[in-house]
Amino acid sequence: MPKNLFRLLAVFSVLAALVATPLFAKTTPTAQSAIEPKTESKAESSAADTFKQLTLFSDVLERVRADYVDQVTDDKLIENALNGMLSALDPHSSYMNKKSFQDMQTQTRGEFGGLGIEVTMENSLVKVVSPIDDTPAAKAKIQPNDLITHIDAKPVTDYTLSEAVDHMRGVPGTKIVLTIRRGGISGQPFDVTLIRAVIRVQSVKWEQKGDVAYIRISAFNEQTQTGLDKALAAADEKIGAKLIGYVVDLRNNPGGLLDEAVSVSGTFLEAGKEVVSTRGRHKEEDQAMSAKGGDKAHGKPIVVLVNGGSASASEIVAGALQDHKRAILVGTKSFGKGSVQTIIPVSGGGAMRLTTARYYTPSGRSIQALGIEPDIIVQQAKLEKLAMGPGVHEADLKGALQNDTVKEGKDKAGEKSASPEDGDDESLPPMESEKNKGKDGKDAKDSKKEEPPFDYQLARALDLIRGIHLYAIKAAK
Repeated sequence: MPKNLFRLLAVFSVLAALVATPLFAKTTPTAQSAIEPKTESKAESSAADTFKQLTLFSDVLERVRADYVDQVTDDKLIENALNGMLSALDPHSSYMNKKSFQDMQTQTRGEFGGLGIEVTMENSLVKVVSPIDDTPAAKAKIQPNDLITHIDAKPVTDYTLSEAVDHMRGVPGTKIVLTIRRGGISGQPFDVTLIRAVIRVQSVKWEQKGDVAYIRISAFNEQTQTGLDKALAAADEKIGAKLIGYVVDLRNNPGGLLDEAVSVSGTFLEAGKEVVSTRGRHKEEDQAMSAKGGDKAHGKPIVVLVNGGSASASEIVAGALQDHKRAILVGTKSFGKGSVQTIIPVSGGGAMRLTTARYYTPSGRSIQALGIEPDIIVQQAKLEKLAMGPGVHEADLKGALQNDTVKEGKDKAGEKSASPEDGDDESLPPMESEKNKGKDGKDAKDSKKEEPPFDYQLARALDLIRGIHLYAIKAAK
């Protein structure tokens, strides 16, 4: 393409900008003569500066095309220029070519190929926001805030964020090696080998935890609200009148669709309650979004679990329930992504992911770069139960007085009360002596199914729900 053609394109760009933007502010007749010359001068100066910058761009583009050591296509140069312009604005704005745009659309539908990992770019390195449940990344124990420095031994500094994501995706069944630093850039690097898979995200799962419904929301895609409705209905049917509350787990949830976050929040709030507001550059486009439909949890207590991997849409849900005092937040501080990205299709089949607004919780809080502080801070911990052996009690002392409220025939210390070991209490870990044995008494090493690690944060959330319920019962008496 001739050099003069690039200059011509630059001129057309400036002319288009001038036509689209009025040169003069609308004023009254008396003020017009005094204001017009100053406004015109400023507009002309701006147009001249823009023309100079576009001319500079065309000069650099032409020089790269002509003299770079390897031949590069015009499409590649323009695509990189667009991505550079957008990614320099903030970590979440970017340009997506046709393939990347299609991949993004597939991901929001809840099925895509790759590793199952949500990432962002920080200081030219790929930073893990969170792994997605039941994916190669989660099974390899990749953690939020891990830094990916190399992909198949090639430095990620050679890639844009979109290119790094493209390299991590691929044909299911193929191998990839990620080099990771944990604990910041000073952490010791180590390699993790993963096998790509078809990622089918079941964004909502639920389990019965005794008299509590535990609901895990791992992402906000087009299937999330439907999945949540099914989980609530199943919990009502299975637990019935014994249901005393809900634990909603948003840990390591990287976010997703704003509409789904508003819908999920509205599932636990009264209709009409504000969920989130967005404020952008143009005040006339600011908006507030409210809950619809009403509280499907029927006012029962809710505990929401959050951590450093809870970002964006999950922070909207947590912030809304916290501000309206509808839930108690337990865990650690969330990620702190408080901006809204709009997907804007462009010619050629690609799209821009452009940050167009900040969002605010119902009380007006912006969590950008700050995150949401839980009401009760609970660090994830490894807990072991120590076997203390038989101890000495009052009843064991010689000549101890009998308990006169206990009927004859019963043990003098009274009936044995139920203990966590006697039942199915999920809030305590198994005995250390039992941890290494399977149901048949054999060592766990001989058992094919490995028990999941004890979840300390979830245990405290269950304790809290049961404590609230117990207090309400006692207060009502």
